[in-house]
Amino acid sequence: VSCLTQRIGEQFPFPYQPYNIQEEFMQALYSALDKGKVGIFESPTGTGKSLSLICGALSWLTDYEERKRQEAAALLQEGEAALSTNAAQSSAVSSSAELDWITDFVQKKAERDLVSKLKEEELKRKKREERLEMIRNNVQLKYAVKRKSFNTKDEAFKLLQLSKEEQVEATGDQEDEELIIAEYESDDESKIKSRFFGAEKDEDDELVEEHVTKIYYCSRTHSQLAQFVHEVQKSPFSKDISVVTLGSRQNLCINEEVRRLGSIQRINDRCMEMQKNKHEKHHHEEGVKRKRGPAKSVCPYNKASALQQMRDVVLGAVHDIEQLLKLGRETHSCPYYSTRLAIPPAQLVVLPYQMVLHEATRRAAGVQLKGQVLIIDEAHNLSDTLSCIHSAELSGAQLCRAHSQLSQYADRYKSRLKAKNLMYIKQILFVIEGLVRVLGGEHKSGFFVLLGTEMLTINNFLFKAQIDNINLFKVLQRYFEKSMISRKVSYCFSFCLFLGGGGFSVLRNLFCILVLCAVPSADQQESVETEKVLSASPMMQVEGFFMALTNSNTDGRVVVHKQGSLSESSVKFLLLNPAVHFAQVLKECRAVIIAGGTMQPVSDFKQELLFSAGVGEERITEFSCGHVIPPENILPLVLCSGPSGQELEFTFQNRDTPRMMDETGRILSNICNVVPGGVVCFFPSYDYSKRIISHWEASGTLTRLANKKKIFQEPKKANQVEQVLNEFSRCIQRCSADCSGLTGALLFSVVGGKMSEGINFSDDLGRCVVMVGMPYPNIKSPELQEKMSYLDKHLPHSQGRSPGQALIENLCMKAVNQSIGRAIRHRGDYSSVVLCDRRYSRPATLSKLPTWIKDRTTTHTTFGPAFAALRKVRNITGSAELLGKLYF
Repeated sequence: VSCLTQRIGEQFPFPYQPYNIQEEFMQALYSALDKGKVGIFESPTGTGKSLSLICGALSWLTDYEERKRQEAAALLQEGEAALSTNAAQSSAVSSSAELDWITDFVQKKAERDLVSKLKEEELKRKKREERLEMIRNNVQLKYAVKRKSFNTKDEAFKLLQLSKEEQVEATGDQEDEELIIAEYESDDESKIKSRFFGAEKDEDDELVEEHVTKIYYCSRTHSQLAQFVHEVQKSPFSKDISVVTLGSRQNLCINEEVRRLGSIQRINDRCMEMQKNKHEKHHHEEGVKRKRGPAKSVCPYNKASALQQMRDVVLGAVHDIEQLLKLGRETHSCPYYSTRLAIPPAQLVVLPYQMVLHEATRRAAGVQLKGQVLIIDEAHNLSDTLSCIHSAELSGAQLCRAHSQLSQYADRYKSRLKAKNLMYIKQILFVIEGLVRVLGGEHKSGFFVLLGTEMLTINNFLFKAQIDNINLFKVLQRYFEKSMISRKVSYCFSFCLFLGGGGFSVLRNLFCILVLCAVPSADQQESVETEKVLSASPMMQVEGFFMALTNSNTDGRVVVHKQGSLSESSVKFLLLNPAVHFAQVLKECRAVIIAGGTMQPVSDFKQELLFSAGVGEERITEFSCGHVIPPENILPLVLCSGPSGQELEFTFQNRDTPRMMDETGRILSNICNVVPGGVVCFFPSYDYSKRIISHWEASGTLTRLANKKKIFQEPKKANQVEQVLNEFSRCIQRCSADCSGLTGALLFSVVGGKMSEGINFSDDLGRCVVMVGMPYPNIKSPELQEKMSYLDKHLPHSQGRSPGQALIENLCMKAVNQSIGRAIRHRGDYSSVVLCDRRYSRPATLSKLPTWIKDRTTTHTTFGPAFAALRKVRNITGSAELLGKLYF
């Protein structure tokens, strides 16, 4: 009996009476999970999508666990009955009867083994449930505090595995001996574990190691994950479900000494350095002679007993990242490692995209997808996200720094490095020199090269760089991964840089020269960007690029950008087939749910990401629902011409003409005259936004707009977005409270910018959204042209369109859908959407709008009727509404 048949007709647990579309959503989700489907779920923002996901998925998980218990109990009962029957039959068989005793023995042994296994699993399940219940009742906390550190050596090693930091044997007493890389044919992890900590495991460890059936929920940003966790806390499951939220060291570290480093790469390196120091300390305490030199610092928050205590607290209640940081400071334990220890017994794991979609990161974090459920939220740009995660780029400056660092490392330790290690280092240096030659230099940062961009297949790039004779798979698997050379060189270089003494002066001077060469020019200097570039470990970047070059020749391209000097030039791997990396996720997971507020158009999404990954049509299920708002609360308009009759078609050729810019200004002036509160106007790019605003400033249009609404502009720097939005919100609130002459505020934003996704313009913050033109991507981009060519070659044509043409249209309309969806955020909200371009009236374009908007869209060939419809919007509700809040 499936869970689905048991759930039909029953209501889902919900914190309030759900909307009909929410009940339909949960029923469809439950069915998809129960049948092991790949589901594409679309539910507009403001319809309670997060709660529907939570209650539908956790209802299935609860029923699934109960069904497993019932099936196991039935099997156990049958097995015991069969053993009893066989025993009675064996005693009744006479001595003269001919019995196949071998078959009988094998059958009885199999039955005994099955019964023993079922009993063992039932015992583990009961112990796990009792332990979680004790944690929730705060009984386990007292027990955790009293644990002895010598009983937790195995837990300490788990942390060593999770940080991917291998312990190497000391072979000398020099102060920097730990920087020597071990033999690349290193022992496997079980031997290292036995050597340092022994192989004993207690019952609690066995419980921790077992991965229970769980749901992985991932989204793009930490703020979106925090919102989801808050919804879990409000759900009926908050008291009965074990939830863990994962994040990066940058987000979860509470060691102020490490946090001050700022760069995520520096934080990672420093954390792992402290991990190594900690395990060396344990090694010395066991009687091994300590090496000379000053005592190395260890992290005070990384103690096994404290980590176990925090892990138990994490499993006992639902915490977001801010609460985890507070809890870590209170318990004096590391949230980063505590949450990773909590993954196996957790039933719901909340984590960012990178930890699920990138195999190496997934493996390092301890995330196991086999037989589990994966929910990918905000998945409208999933294909682009996969391509971005698996692409890699190296600048000429980074290549020079990597070559210098690795050369210095090899020269310093060549007398103590084994022959095979030196061989691999020389191969890496040879490849780096080949990459520099492709950029037109000879590993000298000041070398000037010719301008140009070249697109190459992976094989052609390897031939051009003359590195096709190097086995990159072997270098990566047998050396980079096992020796951890990237981290060791990075640590060695930072260690040497800040150390006094003449032995390091050449190294320090060379580094300073390379830094100066990496900064292009005075007018391009940005202290933050420079710091970001220099803080990244060049060897880690080189390793990532090596990994990218191991993709199939047909799945990617290498783009060579020559920008005048070597330091400014770059080489980039562009992934063209994201399905190749998504296929493993789809294969391992029991079910995958791809959800979003605007998933249209779905057909091309399925073709590029699912069918190409080997998923059959029969495994895919789709669900899309309308909005909860009444039909009259949304007014989508397509404007084909402006007030003066100027036809609106913002093509690249005519959008910069003065009359087109003037007509756009007249449209906005009319809208601001009749629409109260906030108006958000989206332009197709930052450059066009700058040009049209400059034109309006010169013509006086901007002054006319400012007489009606205070004007705000989207900042280019991310750290200024919140300030602008807060001022925008306060201005609208003041204007609604007094009679100063202003009717609200006007915000100029950019499609695909910082305000087109993840920010809510609810209620008076977004009474009208204006879309100027159609935001098509730059068709002249070499990367986009290569992507179009790849799709045309590998995907079938449909409805007379090539896949490349469909890609252009889909990228445009996905961006439009994200932008116009910022306004309607709840059942009582209302807004108008004005699409200023006659091309929106084409049936093929209209079909790519979300259904709930498309069904209510009207096309106006003249401005008069559209303006009359806008004037009615302000009188829709007839009552004052509260100002909305901003959510990031």
